[in-house]
Amino acid sequence: MSEKFAYTNKEMQAVAIARCIRDGQIVIVGTGLPLIGASLAKRAYAPNCSLIVESGLMDCRPIEVPRSVGDNRFMAHCGTQWTNIRFVGFETNAWLHDDERLIAFIGGAQIDPYGNVNSTCIGDYHRPKTRFTGSGGANGIATFVNTIIMMQHEKRRFMEKIDYVTSAGWMDGPGGRERAGLPANRGPKMVVTDLGIMKFDPQTRRMYLAHYYESSSPEEVIENTGFEIDVSKATMTPPPEPEIIRLIREEIDPKQSFIVIPGKEG
Repeated sequence: MSEKFAYTNKEMQAVAIARCIRDGQIVIVGTGLPLIGASLAKRAYAPNCSLIVESGLMDCRPIEVPRSVGDNRFMAHCGTQWTNIRFVGFETNAWLHDDERLIAFIGGAQIDPYGNVNSTCIGDYHRPKTRFTGSGGANGIATFVNTIIMMQHEKRRFMEKIDYVTSAGWMDGPGGRERAGLPANRGPKMVVTDLGIMKFDPQTRRMYLAHYYESSSPEEVIENTGFEIDVSKATMTPPPEPEIIRLIREEIDPKQSFIVIPGKEG
């Protein structure tokens, strides 16, 4: 945490996630920073949003931060406890009837300019340098639901060509999803990183920098992106209010399960 700012870049990332969620939206969320951001949205920005997880729990209101989507702490204050298959049916039904109400968070190890995400392997698929856990539900979510992608902003993650497409973004640009047999009216809406918020040009479907933080800069985004990225339209997003940071540190993640505050570990 810089002495200049009373918050960390990860806290700013969580705030940016929270601000992306609209009131009344249904939010598919996992653990980690997306859960911190979604919990913050429910408390401060979008009180009528409903958080759901792949294990089948609906309208979650966790008091203590869960460590996984199967954590019993998710169950304590949720509206409905369904099986996973009911969650999938709910997701599909929402997709058929409303393309804006449902939003989902996904992440991965690599991302390309069109929002395609790799969470499968580094290197050749058959002889990988590193093998990850894979898709889980991310591929199905990216196919049928508008997504917000959460990444740490590093050149080794933001690549012109990723090693494997686990979760489809805009594929190779305009018309790419249609050619692949995917719904054309779904896709990545934005990428939220610890340096800024990237969106996708509606004509080219290529990623550009929409907003940077008070604690970052367009130059820092360029330096940490492994492909050419347009920063000409970028504006600085407002910093978090002190009360918002207090909520994160004292109520949402007081044990620093996912956001560690330098100098206050443990």
